[in-house]
Amino acid sequence: MHGTGAAQGRLDDGSTGVSVIIPAHRAHDTIVRAVQSLLDQDWTAWEAVIVSDDGTDYRPTLRAAGIDDPRLIFTGTGRLGAGAPAARNAGLAAARLPLVATLDADDRFRPGRLSALAPLALAQGAAFDNVAVVRDEDDSPLLCLYGEGQAPAWLDGEGFLATSVPMFPLVRRDLVPGWDEDVNFCDDVVFNVRVLDAAGPVPLVATPFYEYRQRAGSITCSADSAERAERCYRHVLDRLAGDGLGIRDEALRHSFTQAIAAKRARNAAFEAAFKAGHCTSFQEFLALGEGAIP
Repeated sequence: MHGTGAAQGRLDDGSTGVSVIIPAHRAHDTIVRAVQSLLDQDWTAWEAVIVSDDGTDYRPTLRAAGIDDPRLIFTGTGRLGAGAPAARNAGLAAARLPLVATLDADDRFRPGRLSALAPLALAQGAAFDNVAVVRDEDDSPLLCLYGEGQAPAWLDGEGFLATSVPMFPLVRRDLVPGWDEDVNFCDDVVFNVRVLDAAGPVPLVATPFYEYRQRAGSITCSADSAERAERCYRHVLDRLAGDGLGIRDEALRHSFTQAIAAKRARNAAFEAAFKAGHCTSFQEFLALGEGAIP
């Protein structure tokens, strides 16, 4: 049974702690791996807020794997399939520590992630890292967001909008914008743009400490994922033209609008490749390279 151990990085007032929000919907097959990746961190000043979005209790699943840790907090959306944004907001309401991170229930943090990013996020308001995309079925690597020597030391809104792999920053609590429940597919993109609008350029760690797992049956690997993405892009454009999604920087709002045009074109190319049987997910499409697909 796992205990807390020595709390590296924790001050007596808990001012360096990280609240890791884990939305969980039909995640009993993967939740142990996600939580174990937190237990494997050398930075132990964290809490995990596990948000049930399927009406089930994840405690028995974790206890059956020998995991019963006081840093685990359990809450729920009170609904069935409310969606990741709603679950993350419920987790944020229950979170108690000054830094906030998200972890999808089928993904994992690689060892050393929190100790690399937490001090930077505390000092600069947020910190990002490289992302490794991994095929879940056989643990085979698909791609990294940034290749060797390609990652910039600092990330701003323009740089983020040029990416196509989800990114999962650590963010200081006072800069966390929350998640809009009506943006239910590309909510991570909107969240990150808002963070960078508020914080300005922030550090980017070149090591791929976040492992983004591509799993058959997940929303991003579903047959209608391209259609879902297109609906989300159209909705985000409507919001940008309306309330601006709360983004204060006019130039960044304009860049966001332009970036969506590029994302829609890439999504259409992915949809064609998917229907032709050349790939099974958008990340696999990126790994193959658009020029490699007939």
